[in-house]
Amino acid sequence: MGKINFSNIAKKYHEISTVQKSASENLFNLLDIKPEESVLDVGCGTGNLTSKIKAITSGRVIGIDASEGMVEEAVKNYRNIGIEFLAKNIQDISFDEEFDVIFCNSTFQWFKNIGFTLKKLCKALKPGGRIAIQAPATESYCPNFLSAVNGIVTDDEEIGEVFSFFKSPWLFFETAEEYTKIFEEGGFKVTLSGIESQSAMYTPEKVFEIFSSGAIAGYLNQDNYSIKIDNDYIERFKNLVNGEIAKQADKNGLVNLIFKRIYLLAFKL
Repeated sequence: MGKINFSNIAKKYHEISTVQKSASENLFNLLDIKPEESVLDVGCGTGNLTSKIKAITSGRVIGIDASEGMVEEAVKNYRNIGIEFLAKNIQDISFDEEFDVIFCNSTFQWFKNIGFTLKKLCKALKPGGRIAIQAPATESYCPNFLSAVNGIVTDDEEIGEVFSFFKSPWLFFETAEEYTKIFEEGGFKVTLSGIESQSAMYTPEKVFEIFSSGAIAGYLNQDNYSIKIDNDYIERFKNLVNGEIAKQADKNGLVNLIFKRIYLLAFKL
């Protein structure tokens, strides 16, 4: 009761993670993975992108995710193609110069203890190895989601009262320079860092589906509240957000969904 996280949504994540999959295409282009390179996929989810990595390289491929539910789905989906999946927090890894590439798609925003974590990732890379990330960036990472949540918090007294005990779990920086600085402090040389605003038209139903593929695991996770939340709050929150998103539709019934994203490529010094 009162808990939504990536393990809960794992069974549907493969189908509903539209935005994450789309943004990953730039990540593949940035990294240009070679046929024999070893790759660590950080935040592998249900393994869809990890399987694409494995299709590129004959080298060792490991997918890691903090969600046991996600990893269970990944193993079920891709157990026979030579990928090792680990249910483990990235802060707990102990790899030492084992990978040519680290692939980090829509995961950086969930990192804790960022300085320590980046040093762990740097240690996992071979000398000259590279890492690329793409992730939502800036506090206004998705105006659509923020507007919907702010709307229900403001208009619904019961929701607003409980939500006042919510603490954001996400890590956002406002500029590309801030992302560069934190990576350089972690032992990397950054060769590309930029925040882009991207948009696409979707039906309100699809926008809510996208909201449910990631953001909801923050907004409705008991771990992010200092008081107990119950199923009534969760269902009411979801229904009201769904309604707010529907209000964003234009005359053609479509919503202009906007995301701000950081793209960064860095090499181990």
